[in-house]
Amino acid sequence: MAALRWRSMEVTPVVAWFMLLILLVNTVSKVLANIEVDALYSLKENLKDPNNVLGSWDSTLVNPCTWFHVNCNTDKRVCRINLGNSALSGSLVPQLGQLKNLQYLELYNNNISGAIPPELGNLSNLISLDLYLNNFTGAIPDSLGDLTKLRFLRLNNNSLTGRIPVSLTNISVLQVLDLSSNSLSGPVPSTGSFSLFTPVSFANNPLLCISSTSHPCPGSPRFNSPVSVSSRGDGASSTGAIAGGVAAGAAFLFAALAIAFAWWRRRRSQEYFFDIPAEEDPEVHLSQLKRFSLRELQVATDSFSPNNILGRGGFGKVYKGRLADGSLVAVKRQKEKRTPAGELQFQTEVEMISMAVHCNLLRLLGFCMTLTERLLVYPYMANGSVASCLRERPPNQPPLDWSTRKQIALGSARGLSYLHEHCEPKIIHRDVKAANILLDEEFEAVVCDFGLAKLMDYKDTHVTTAVRGTIGHIAPEYLSTGKSSEKNDVFGYGIMLLELVTGQKAFDLARLAHNDDVMLLDWVKELLKDKRLEMLVDPDLHNNYVNAEVESVIQVTLLLHTGLSMDRPKMSDVVRMLEGEGLTKRWEEWQKMELERNAVDMIPHHPSYWIVDSTDNLHAVELSGPR
Repeated sequence: MAALRWRSMEVTPVVAWFMLLILLVNTVSKVLANIEVDALYSLKENLKDPNNVLGSWDSTLVNPCTWFHVNCNTDKRVCRINLGNSALSGSLVPQLGQLKNLQYLELYNNNISGAIPPELGNLSNLISLDLYLNNFTGAIPDSLGDLTKLRFLRLNNNSLTGRIPVSLTNISVLQVLDLSSNSLSGPVPSTGSFSLFTPVSFANNPLLCISSTSHPCPGSPRFNSPVSVSSRGDGASSTGAIAGGVAAGAAFLFAALAIAFAWWRRRRSQEYFFDIPAEEDPEVHLSQLKRFSLRELQVATDSFSPNNILGRGGFGKVYKGRLADGSLVAVKRQKEKRTPAGELQFQTEVEMISMAVHCNLLRLLGFCMTLTERLLVYPYMANGSVASCLRERPPNQPPLDWSTRKQIALGSARGLSYLHEHCEPKIIHRDVKAANILLDEEFEAVVCDFGLAKLMDYKDTHVTTAVRGTIGHIAPEYLSTGKSSEKNDVFGYGIMLLELVTGQKAFDLARLAHNDDVMLLDWVKELLKDKRLEMLVDPDLHNNYVNAEVESVIQVTLLLHTGLSMDRPKMSDVVRMLEGEGLTKRWEEWQKMELERNAVDMIPHHPSYWIVDSTDNLHAVELSGPR
């Protein structure tokens, strides 16, 4: 009977080809996954890992997407390796060049040595290559010039030698370049994309010569002489020698006068960052920023037309603009007239943003300063802010799906971690919220509006005279003491996570409980305990989410809102927890602490209200600050 049934089944050629196609796709997928596993495991075998951060890298697993410090795209291909600050040593392997979908390779601040593999030039989708603060030696591979999508190249603070490959000038999208603090030699290319970068990108390379500075290549004359080099032979006249000596002496005197004038101008006024209009001093540069003229930005924004306003803030209005080359920008225009306080605000923002460069931080393109105007120029973010995508999107725009929300959570955590732990001095944002997380064309999170944050010394905190921030995002200890620390940002980030899950504004979250006698976070704990998270999740997700992942995000949120700021994790710990590392252990410890708190709470005491209630007696102007 079974044989008869089998004979009665007719497999048409179309069905046969379809089945064969499925088989081939599955085979190719497995082969690609195995290639990625083999490449990553080769890297693990070649590195010394004293802290066992690569412990989850198991070569027997077909899918590396479950490994810590590895992220995959929607096709389950490896797109990011994040191993910064991991105390790794050893060397890199050529097999890394097989990770064809890799976009971010982050190996900064380790002790990795040896040469940079030329095979990295095969990573055609690479956006960011961060190998700084290691012990790499040898030359910069010429093959890196083939990375046409590369936007961030940081090889600083290594021991690289040889010349800078001219091929790097062909990377037209390169935005950030740092080759400083190496042992590179020869001339710095000045063509192509390299024309955008200032000497800061090449500093502390004693054998490099940069045409825009007075640092010559070894063996070349320091100053131009009216006597050509070819005329200096055995028969050169004494007149030529005297003329050359006079010219050299005059040049030396001129340089000394220029240095003295620069010193005098710096000493004359420390109150102002720049003391003359941009049009009168076009040679002033800060880091890799472009100095725009006021006319350029007037043309770009149609004379700051109200139709081009993107938003408003404490600093001023933000306008959409189009530069002469066709690129779209966002121009932030300071609303105050020129005052000493306004000068200091502008100085702080320009200095901070120019120092903080990361793929998850909004990059400052340039600035404009005149006697009456202060303007900052940023890339235009077509997808707006997280807040607008959650609550103000057009009817024809689909809501953010759960996968994108997870990506936003992780990206913004990485940006804040960079501000806190990789900037010196560290930078405190002080207003972390969904409106200050922008989304690029690929919905990658970009933290913005940190330029007015206070610089903090690593060992000291800073007491301010006014509370800065937004109602619902401000940590209790900051409200009561005015004492600002990175743990305030951790608290605000936790509220932002809750916004991502619920789709609600922070100020409206308390209303979700539908019970005035229950605090919001207590209600969230109960929902988590009873496995009823569907009451918390944004209805726009239409149940298209993974319960276990939502549960993990809620656990992280509760860990970030512990009563004592010292008990909150650092943002680098938050990154690791969102990647799946260490959350279980922390959550178990937190639950034990909760049991102890509940035992104490059995004793009658004055109730501690959630942050929204604690701000009711403060004026909004005190909370919003100069942002």
